[in-house]
Amino acid sequence: FFNWISGARNFFRAIRQPVDWVLDTVEGILLALPPGLMIVVIALLAWQLVGPRLAIGSFLSLLFVGMIGAYPQTMTTLALVLTAVAFCAAIGIPLGILASRSDRFEQGLRPVLDTMQTTPAFVYLVPIVVLFGIGNVPGVIVTIIFAVAPLIRLTNLGIRQVPKDVIEAALAFGASPR
Repeated sequence: FFNWISGARNFFRAIRQPVDWVLDTVEGILLALPPGLMIVVIALLAWQLVGPRLAIGSFLSLLFVGMIGAYPQTMTTLALVLTAVAFCAAIGIPLGILASRSDRFEQGLRPVLDTMQTTPAFVYLVPIVVLFGIGNVPGVIVTIIFAVAPLIRLTNLGIRQVPKDVIEAALAFGASPR
């Protein structure tokens, strides 16, 4: 097994490279802006997306983080989360659409998703660290493995539960069938 892992090192480096590139880019963008400006931008985004209560909470929380000197680590964590969300969406939405179109594919995927959701995330961490090394990238990969299953399931479920009359209405107005 370890000989196989050693032989497949280039394969795992090929997987690690795009994750590392996206992570470094997002982290660089988050750390490039001055902390005060980034705090205001995040608070404004929270206000526009959710409301004033979250904006005030975000502003005060990030202000506190900045005052205790943990701002760079917070932006690194935010970069990890944003990177994992981007890869989860890129993987999960197409697989969810495919699962909604094929019952056979969904039946084959279901045990894999069940395993991914019931196994604690720290259990994935040991083999991922062996395969990808130590650093932030294994954390992103473990987060993707743990978080992509609900995204696939919810995309599949959302598409399958579209009422038939809504599909008929869309087809009547010129939408292309599946």
